[in-house]
Amino acid sequence: MAAPFHHVRPLRTHLPGVQAIVTESARSFGRHTHGQFGLGLVMDGGQASHSCAGTVEALPGDCITVHPDEVHDGMPLGDRPRRWFMLYMDPDFVAGAADAYEFARPVLSDARLATLLLRTCTTLARLEADGLLVEQEGMRLLGLAAGRSLGRVEAPGRLRLARQLIDDCPSEQLSLGALAHAAGMDKFQLVRGFGRAFGLTPHAYLMQRRLQLARALLAQGVPVVTAATDAGFADQSHLTRLFTRALGITPAAYRRAFS
Repeated sequence: MAAPFHHVRPLRTHLPGVQAIVTESARSFGRHTHGQFGLGLVMDGGQASHSCAGTVEALPGDCITVHPDEVHDGMPLGDRPRRWFMLYMDPDFVAGAADAYEFARPVLSDARLATLLLRTCTTLARLEADGLLVEQEGMRLLGLAAGRSLGRVEAPGRLRLARQLIDDCPSEQLSLGALAHAAGMDKFQLVRGFGRAFGLTPHAYLMQRRLQLARALLAQGVPVVTAATDAGFADQSHLTRLFTRALGITPAAYRRAFS
């Protein structure tokens, strides 16, 4: 049986901390996270995904959002591929816009926001895109898509200590014992509590963090084999396998898009 149609096109944004990708795909994605704020537009087809608000559906013209570390998945509606544009913004970039932002809903039906997102996508696709213009549009997008946050429910402090250990050194070979020690609990309590609090097992969360690190290194032009080593993967083939499964594009192809 032939693999589902899938095509990914990264776009250069000219802004540190901001990445953009256009995807057309009939593939379903398993549960995963991003370390960034994600804001996108469904251009064609439709998508269903599990989000912080439960299962939601997005159709052409709908805007989609995701918070950093929010566990989500994605699958096409029906038999045809869907096409969407995503803008990923590092938390530091968003923090530079305002003190605290939180997207209101995972799917937004907002014609004004959709028009601005489409214009931003078109601007990014031009080689001569002006960095100031892109940053300006990014701020406008945030203003339309997000509202002031009064704070979010946090996981128990001990589990946050274990997660912080992974965040601080994702490339290191961490053991379950070390994570449990950081959290002040036994291994069984850690595995059970971590999954409940963050939606992923400690190992799955670690792999997501390593993929995010490798992605940032590749965008800077670091060779694939070096990115694999620096991000903590066993070897280049390990990175390639997980990277392709998660993003639908090989690390080498992703790196070339930024060269």
